Amino acid sequence: MPRYEYRCRTCGDTFEVTRPMAESGDPASCPAGHGDTVKLLSAVAVGKPAAGAGGGGGGCCGGGCCG
Repeated sequence: MPRYEYRCRTCGDTFEVTRPMAESGDPASCPAGHGDTVKLLSAVAVGKPAAGAGGGGGGCCGGGCCG
């Protein structure tokens, strides 16, 4: 089940809520009981793996089928 990050506008606390995607837009109260919260945009890290991190399968030259 996904986790969503929220920030309370009243106290400034940042917290996470685990809930189904169907409820991702529902309001969330902060742990201190304040109701004025905003859902934060989470960034997903996508990039090349670090050297020696493995991976490397598939593709012509990535799989070792070239020359």
